[in-house]
Amino acid sequence: MQGRTWGLRLLLLLGLRLGSQEALPPPCESQSYCHGELLHQVQMAKLYQDDKQFVDMPLSLAPDQVLRRFRELAQAHNLSIPRQELQVFVQEHFQAVRRELQPWTPGDWRDSPQFLQKILDPKLGAWAGQLHQLWKKLGKKVKPEVLIHPEQFSLIYSRHPFIVPGGRFVGFYYWDSYWVMEGLLLSEMPETVKGMLQNFLDLVQTYGHIPNGARVYYLQRSQPPLLTLMMNRYVAHTNDTAFLWDHIETLASELDFWSKNRSISVNSGGKSYILNRYEVPYGDPRPESYSKDAELAATLPEGNRDTLLAELKAGAEPGWDFSPRWLLGGPNPSSLSSIRTSKLVPVDLNAFLCQAEGLMSNFYSRLGNDSEAAKYRNLRAQRMAALKDVLRDEGKGAWFDYDLENEKKKLEFYPSNFASLWAGCLPDPDDVDKALKCLEDSRILTYQYGIPNSLQKTGQQWDFPNAWAPLQGLVIRGLAKSPSAKAQEVAFQLAQNWIRTNFDVYSKKSAMYEKYDISNGGQPGGGGEYGVQEGFGWTSGVALMLLDRYGDRLSSGAQTAFLEPHCLAAALLLSLLPQWQASRSPSGCSS
Repeated sequence: MQGRTWGLRLLLLLGLRLGSQEALPPPCESQSYCHGELLHQVQMAKLYQDDKQFVDMPLSLAPDQVLRRFRELAQAHNLSIPRQELQVFVQEHFQAVRRELQPWTPGDWRDSPQFLQKILDPKLGAWAGQLHQLWKKLGKKVKPEVLIHPEQFSLIYSRHPFIVPGGRFVGFYYWDSYWVMEGLLLSEMPETVKGMLQNFLDLVQTYGHIPNGARVYYLQRSQPPLLTLMMNRYVAHTNDTAFLWDHIETLASELDFWSKNRSISVNSGGKSYILNRYEVPYGDPRPESYSKDAELAATLPEGNRDTLLAELKAGAEPGWDFSPRWLLGGPNPSSLSSIRTSKLVPVDLNAFLCQAEGLMSNFYSRLGNDSEAAKYRNLRAQRMAALKDVLRDEGKGAWFDYDLENEKKKLEFYPSNFASLWAGCLPDPDDVDKALKCLEDSRILTYQYGIPNSLQKTGQQWDFPNAWAPLQGLVIRGLAKSPSAKAQEVAFQLAQNWIRTNFDVYSKKSAMYEKYDISNGGQPGGGGEYGVQEGFGWTSGVALMLLDRYGDRLSSGAQTAFLEPHCLAAALLLSLLPQWQASRSPSGCSS
């Protein structure tokens, strides 16, 4: 069934805008891209395989003209628009995706960045050179008409060109860009990084925070707060303290957003701690996944639907959309209908903020503002105490998300359990060795092709058997920071495994992917709401980071590089259990 009649019936089912319960506000005001009958009918008619395609299409006319013509079309068909007529309407009133962007070759791209000379394996060296070439393919610039007629685009205008992730992701995204920037700095492209940083700073100045991505339908949700770390990496590379001085208050404003809008008080051991969570109290389906959200909401009682739609948005804010990590209870605990993201205090979010608070203290000290430096130093100390007392499990040697409803830690393995190592928020140096034992007890070191994102198989893309580049980087760099020779050697082994997976898949398919299936020799990943995407910005960035750090040791060969004698136990596990199945693995780190 098609058209408005069908749409109104579904609206009655969903209770999205009808009924006695007061609805949450929509993701943005646009009746083309965020809410309204036009969006609803087009997305529920499933004119495109991917809902994101429609909301990325620019309008050909002013929004009021398009909406008026849509109402006329609906009335002409007695409020029931045939699918073919709807398709023609969209073709006549919207432009193709990507029309608002133009290819851009970064001006600071150069042929042979210095880090390539560190890579001793000739095959890996040649591959790294090809990854360096990908920045030119992923470079984009916003056309001037987006600035002149912003109401006709879902894309938010950016003054400076940027590097996109690739595939369906044709704009830039917040936390993706940090890993991209790391690769760009190795490629000796600081001006490109500065421009991307400026785009993010502009977003904070305009909206008070950085949206998930540069689209109007992302405005009410953010992503992991890595802006301060981006600035730190840029300033460390360039010593551009003038840029830091000009924008230090904007960095502070972004952290204020998290403090004012995403904080929660948690009681533990008779003390109260302020921590942060992901929460997006806005209704309606996510525009870029509209039909999936609407159909899922229809399976719930009317009074639970707005909550579900808000929790789905909150589940997208961490960048892990979606993961069993966010599923808490319900009649079907492996279904997205059980998502309760805002009811968790995430380890990694609080580790990221702990790191940012430490960096802000250092920034203000460097700029001679001792009072602000002390403020952030105290905030970091308070958060480190909260990480220890609320999120850390001493017996298991790691940090775990905290379930607010059940008032207990969620003792399941995720790479995020080790974010505090990466962020440098460790009150006790022995925490590294305990965390390493947790990895061993979880049998994570038995996976030869990468660290799985979880040990559960729900069909979501952020679970087993998928592995994702940023989380490989998080665990590897966290261990590599340790003074422990054992932890450093395990970090190298994990880097070797991941690089070989990336290299082998690239050798077969001439592409880098957003995620990899590590269950059977390493291949492009799957699951979730859309097909696996290639490009890919953050995968290339992490690969270049690891090639830079370990280029004198990494091998492209097929033979597994075992650990040194001081890691013999882990090496034996690697050799004896090369493909340990997720079903046989424990859900947490056994003590």
